[in-house]
Amino acid sequence: MESTTTTTRQARQNRRDATLIAHRGFAGVYPENTVAAVERAAAESVGGRPPEMVEVDVYPTADGEVVAFHDDELGRVTDAPADLAGRPVWEVPYDRLAALDVLGTGEPVPRLADVRDALPPEVGLNVEFKNPGTDRIRPGENLPSGERAEQADLWRDFAETVLATVAGDDREVLVSSFCEGALAAVREVAPDVDVAVAFAGSIADGMEVARRYDCEAVHPPWNAVAGTPLFNAEYDSLGPYEDIDLVAAAHEEGRAVNAWTVESWYQADQLRRAGVDGLIADYPGVVRFDDDAASGRRR
Repeated sequence: MESTTTTTRQARQNRRDATLIAHRGFAGVYPENTVAAVERAAAESVGGRPPEMVEVDVYPTADGEVVAFHDDELGRVTDAPADLAGRPVWEVPYDRLAALDVLGTGEPVPRLADVRDALPPEVGLNVEFKNPGTDRIRPGENLPSGERAEQADLWRDFAETVLATVAGDDREVLVSSFCEGALAAVREVAPDVDVAVAFAGSIADGMEVARRYDCEAVHPPWNAVAGTPLFNAEYDSLGPYEDIDLVAAAHEEGRAVNAWTVESWYQADQLRRAGVDGLIADYPGVVRFDDDAASGRRR
């Protein structure tokens, strides 16, 4: 399973360091999943360098485009009128999505291609597959063997479109999803693309899915990392989790651990000490205290 992700992880060994992944383009400070957020996230100086990767979420539109957006419906983050606010993204054509205003910033809902073009090539792209355009997906499930092919079928065309969109340069690309069917489809369409299983439920189930598709990484919530004061802390009704050393288990199998969604320096510090490989963070400043301290500086 030698890959760009694996090589980067090996280079990081024996250092108290972790990849910083800008969650939705650092959604805590910029309008999430927009071109402006991606541009500004990539321009952030974190320890004298930009974040290693930017994460965006993707959906299809009614007319076959791929857009960066997180929610199934439009109402939370756009000024969608009543006839659109409660509709799924995949039922809306791109021209109507492009006319919406994200969080009052004047930024439209962007195509994935526009997000890709806004990123400098040295900044990686984590594309999270949210939905291929159906209410039949089963996020967070460790699927029975007889039901995996049907779920992969739901994602295959979307996977082909997304992967074609992000192909063509030397950028590091990581595809993640809470949906096993998405990972299966990506492995079929592009076996060399790095994949990560995101999970919010059972650690054992998440690791089983990771093994099934030989995932390069696992993406657990920050309160699923044992050996820290964060383990089983209250977080969006997630947990409690099994007493499994997730970091040790993943590293034993050659998989990176990228924890979400990190919102404070304290969380970042504890996760780095536990050996987490990546911090999927809403704020660039979550690692700056350590970077300043390591350089002998104080703010």
